[in-house]
Amino acid sequence: MSSRPKNSLLVELPLLVWLVLVWGALWGDFGLGNLLFGAVLALLVTWVLYLPPVQLSGRFNLLQSALFAVTFVWQVAKASVDVMLVAILVGPRARSAVVGVELRTRSDLLLTATGHTMALIPGSILVEVDRARSTLYFHALNVRTPEEAESFRRSARQVEAAWIRIMGTREELAALRAERRGGGGAEAEQRDSAAISSPVTAGQQIVGGRRGDVPTGTAETPQATETPQTTEEDRP
Repeated sequence: MSSRPKNSLLVELPLLVWLVLVWGALWGDFGLGNLLFGAVLALLVTWVLYLPPVQLSGRFNLLQSALFAVTFVWQVAKASVDVMLVAILVGPRARSAVVGVELRTRSDLLLTATGHTMALIPGSILVEVDRARSTLYFHALNVRTPEEAESFRRSARQVEAAWIRIMGTREELAALRAERRGGGGAEAEQRDSAAISSPVTAGQQIVGGRRGDVPTGTAETPQATETPQTTEEDRP
């Protein structure tokens, strides 16, 4: 029986530090004794328990992470207002949808980070993960047309791109920059930064919602059919 692969201590050091900080935050105690006990638990979780090793890229961009944090807080606040307006002005007429988003990365860490980031921004919630296909499925608020669904996908892939710039592998970062240079997708037209945007496009959705249940251009208009006239020869 082969032993499971393990990361080196240097690679797992950021994860260990994060787990210790989370332990201190949960107890509200950042004293030396409590942090040391948290460090022991962090080592127990990452080295003793039979869990899949978290594969880290070995890089972390502090500047990109700071930019991401600022824009994330702004987008959470903005999306909260947008969701409130949708609830007030559209109400029960709001039509939501389950949108599948295929990501570029195959990293479990980036897949999880992207899903949680999107779920924390009001307007969507993660409902399923297809790990084999690296696809996330979201329940998205007030997505009424294929164009709005595609806009939501672009927002999710932009979040993924931000995480790649922060801590993706060098290969993923190079592929992302090549995609940007090649013009692959609308998100590639943006600056090479970890700034993100809200998945809720309330301006268009609220206007569309106030027009009625069916968005303009998507309703199926019944076609008029000619009723054949009965002639004298056709009568029995």
